[in-house]
Amino acid sequence: MGLTRVVLAPPERRELGRRARSRSLAVELVKRAKVILMLAAGRSYGEIGEQLDCTDRYISLWKKRFKQERLVGLDSRYRGAEHRRRTAQTEARILELTRRGPTDGSTHWSSYRLAKEVGVSQSTVSRVWRQFGLQPHRSRSYMVSDDPEFEEKAADIIGLYLKPPVHAAVFCVDDKSAIQALDRLDPVLPLSAGRAERHGFEYYRHGTLSLYGALNTQTGEVLAKTSARHTSAEFVDFLAQIVTSQPPGREIHVVADNLSAHKTKRVSEFLEANPTVRIHYTPTYSSWLNQVEIWFSKIQRHVISRGVFNSVKDLARKLMRYIRNYNKTATPIRWIYKNVAHRIAPAAI
Repeated sequence: MGLTRVVLAPPERRELGRRARSRSLAVELVKRAKVILMLAAGRSYGEIGEQLDCTDRYISLWKKRFKQERLVGLDSRYRGAEHRRRTAQTEARILELTRRGPTDGSTHWSSYRLAKEVGVSQSTVSRVWRQFGLQPHRSRSYMVSDDPEFEEKAADIIGLYLKPPVHAAVFCVDDKSAIQALDRLDPVLPLSAGRAERHGFEYYRHGTLSLYGALNTQTGEVLAKTSARHTSAEFVDFLAQIVTSQPPGREIHVVADNLSAHKTKRVSEFLEANPTVRIHYTPTYSSWLNQVEIWFSKIQRHVISRGVFNSVKDLARKLMRYIRNYNKTATPIRWIYKNVAHRIAPAAI
């Protein structure tokens, strides 16, 4: 199709041959060099197009450019924007703005909005965040005990777990209150291949109950009872149930939180009448020190969260059935305290 043949000088042929064999040059530059070499060899447009997968217009364009400007004509005239490198100043500004937060009333930056504010690309902001471990979209809550006797109380309770008194029983006691007996109005669609179990959105609440639990730290077994209410009288009755479950005269240590219902006159009278029972109160906002909370999380996952209950009695029956089966294979919780740097310190007073 070309009217004149491309003639190459020896230096041009060597340079084009180097480009055509290169594995590091851009694919487009290699392709252009091959086009010119094949034209110089007398190959037709059809042969070149079939071998290099290009059009006649493409071949004609780069033939014309080469004839006008020789090797320089094979370079792209518009190389795009210059590659911008991330500077320390840019990183510092991204980090500072991320730490301070936006000023438009929103609570945190997105990578797109911060990129627009700084004048860089979204990927630059994402790389800086990833490099320095920043995740502005995430948030976690924490709670610090304001109990002035935090250290003493925590050490006392952890000591009961790691080295309990000889011939004594240690129980972690608490109640899970206001458990709802929820009945689904629509049928539950069972699990199937590729599809999770599905519950209807609407439900009917039959009522609530409280579950008292006492975890024996040495055996892992749980003593439990259900109650319609959560009162000091119910707590005292449950303490009496714990005492009855143990041999007469056995020393009993009870770990409980400092809820007001656990510190009433009824409780004091019960402790006076049962001198072998001693209650160890956890510091404020320190429910993590009570091992029964770990067991409550299990029964929440295994029974309550996805359960369907047609009455409060049905809820109580299913809870107690789970507890009976759990006690058949119960094992004590291993309380491990490895990293001192991860300890939770009391709040400054």
